[in-house]
Amino acid sequence: MAYERSDSTGADNGADTALALKILVAGGFGVGKTTLVGSVSEIRPLRTEERLSRAGELVDDTGGVDRKTTTTVAMDFGRITIRAGLSLYLFGTPGQDRFWFLWDELAQGALGAVVLADTRRLEDCFPAVDYFEHRKIPFVVAVNCFEGARSYGAREVSRALDLDTGTPVLLCDARDRDSGKEVLIRVVEYAGRMHTARLLDTVG
Repeated sequence: MAYERSDSTGADNGADTALALKILVAGGFGVGKTTLVGSVSEIRPLRTEERLSRAGELVDDTGGVDRKTTTTVAMDFGRITIRAGLSLYLFGTPGQDRFWFLWDELAQGALGAVVLADTRRLEDCFPAVDYFEHRKIPFVVAVNCFEGARSYGAREVSRALDLDTGTPVLLCDARDRDSGKEVLIRVVEYAGRMHTARLLDTVG
């Protein structure tokens, strides 16, 4: 688990210690990663979106997201303060497999991750689930509830994705700040428990 601490020694704000945690937001193409980062970020989010091109049509599966006109080609970045002294740095990963080479760089130092899922294209989040499971990075699955999509319960999604027992599955609306913030709080809590348990195992 990696984090940053910065001591504030100014006369106006005392000597509080700030904790900043790195969280990844991953998932398939068009699932709402950029939307989630943008909706919760308290700063103007950094986006690296480019318009979809005719050349990209040959390699990008846009089925189910036909109205999408742009795609993330590097990452999204945002920041949210969860409470006094605790901030999250959010890194949204690109969804297409041709950009997966960036994931290892983005994942360095991450406390945990959110895997966004769309029940209309649930198979698209399998690569992200596999990636975090193999690297033992704690993650939660957040089902982005699109209009017109069939509704499934958390247990059904967990079974369909063959998740490890205990991996949280939540329903969310990536456009809604409060909904997105709740997802981030859950991933911090879950990742904290997982890292603590692993630490205790090493000293036990």
